[in-house]
Amino acid sequence: MDSIGTIRLVFRTLLARKGRSFLTILGIVIGVAGVITIIALGAGAKSLIIGQITKLGSDILSIQPGKSNEKGPPAQLFGITITTLTNEDAEAIRNSGAVPHAKSVFGAVMGSASVTWHDKTVDTNFMGTEYSLPDVINITIGSGSFFSQQEGEGNANVAVLGASVAEELFKDSGVNPLGQVIKVRSASQTEAGGIPLRVVGVTDKQGSSLFLDLDDQIFMPLDIGQKQLLGIHYLRAIDVKVDDPKNIDQTIQDITNLLKQRHRVRSETDVDFTVRNLADAVDILNTVTSALSLFLTAMAAISLIVGGIGILNIMLATVAERTREIGLRKAVGATKSAVAKQFLLEAGVLTFLGGVVGIAIGIIISYLISLVMNYLGFDWAFVVSIWSILLAIGVSILTGVIFGLYPAIKASKLDPIEALRYE
Repeated sequence: MDSIGTIRLVFRTLLARKGRSFLTILGIVIGVAGVITIIALGAGAKSLIIGQITKLGSDILSIQPGKSNEKGPPAQLFGITITTLTNEDAEAIRNSGAVPHAKSVFGAVMGSASVTWHDKTVDTNFMGTEYSLPDVINITIGSGSFFSQQEGEGNANVAVLGASVAEELFKDSGVNPLGQVIKVRSASQTEAGGIPLRVVGVTDKQGSSLFLDLDDQIFMPLDIGQKQLLGIHYLRAIDVKVDDPKNIDQTIQDITNLLKQRHRVRSETDVDFTVRNLADAVDILNTVTSALSLFLTAMAAISLIVGGIGILNIMLATVAERTREIGLRKAVGATKSAVAKQFLLEAGVLTFLGGVVGIAIGIIISYLISLVMNYLGFDWAFVVSIWSILLAIGVSILTGVIFGLYPAIKASKLDPIEALRYE
């Protein structure tokens, strides 16, 4: 039988056993779809991270309380409360002259809060910060203005609303938020009412920056957020904008020396703060994302192995079921190689079809995820690389060859006389 005849026979055989062929393909489909989706998710996450840092700027330093490993996340991410970073530290960086390349500085605290206007209440987040925040972070005001230096340092009862907070709080009211008095109560406060704040500005739609949703946020003077809402005396972070990216390393060293002196640090084990370049934060997040993607891809690849074992079992059962057919073919002149090629082709066709369907499903899932992420406000790119498709196709075919090889060899070695006697 020629090659075309063998291929036709293979497809007739598979179509005659549609249910079995579908179940055989299913494991391959799941594995390939998983690989495609996970690789696409990794690429989308990296694009998000790079977009976040581009939005904020590469000339920003963030000072976090607590010492952390150079390549690890800040201690705060582990839920550890550290109280060593103070308002005076931010003031020293700004005005002491010890950090000459610090162009702008702001200290900040953050928390969750309920904001009320008339009978409308919205749960959101708040940031107690300084008037200089817009000089450090690329934040744009859609109406009104950010609170002034006088309002910030005088702890005036004013607030700037994120775009989504303003929209949700004042929608359908027809009222301009500017000049309206809202009441803000933190999640830790149990008493009724709240702190009255006059709205002086509303931001444009900003989206998220390093997973901080600037639209779902209320900005207020530092003292109000720090002492009145949270009842604390320390900062959660200090951000510094450097005058020129080439001065980043020098500024890190200047801040480190200044804070070591202020915190009376005598050895490296006593260091109670971390100074991070946001570009370094991107490298860390990329490393974490890549490691997670690799791990999840390996988990998805296990599905391919499971699918391959399924093919092995099905093909072995098929050989046993078609013993008389094999004996008849060999009795009329089919060679060992022809019989082996037929069964190997069956396994290869099953895994190839599984790979194609899996790729299609993986692409669809990846696209839907990108739509959802963008709907939620994240700059998530839909990325399905050619190499991931080629990898999925190659691995699926290789799986078919590897796990179909033994049943094919077994079928080719059947003795035609014994096979014809098989019941």
